[in-house]
Amino acid sequence: MALSVTEREQFLAEPHIGALSVLESPDRGPLSVPTWYDYEPGGELLILTAVGSRKGKAIEAAGRFTLLAERVEPTVRYVSVEGPVTGIVHGTEEELVRMAHRYLPPDKAAAYLEFARSDHPDQLVVRMRPRHWLSADLGG
Repeated sequence: MALSVTEREQFLAEPHIGALSVLESPDRGPLSVPTWYDYEPGGELLILTAVGSRKGKAIEAAGRFTLLAERVEPTVRYVSVEGPVTGIVHGTEEELVRMAHRYLPPDKAAAYLEFARSDHPDQLVVRMRPRHWLSADLGG
């Protein structure tokens, strides 16, 4: 059963691991990678990626991407959004900290932030405006 606009936006706003897909080359299937993301109902979807990353280069070249968020409990539910990139800017420390705390408990966030700052200190913030939605709840 398809989700209502409110249900799908609320679900997407929850901290699921997203599966991001973007066309990287016309002679291959899309690049698909797991990613953290942020979204507020009615707004833009935001991801962080390292400067120079394969994912970031593909998104910049394609100008759009798809993100799928799903769960399996208590019912199988998913939301998929696709749309144009509305901005790519250098990320800030505040955005990195916010994303880490969105996905990790406080006792794990500090270690992740230390790793992220040393392993990929230069981040890009990529914003996408959801234009096409697919959603369903297959249970209940």
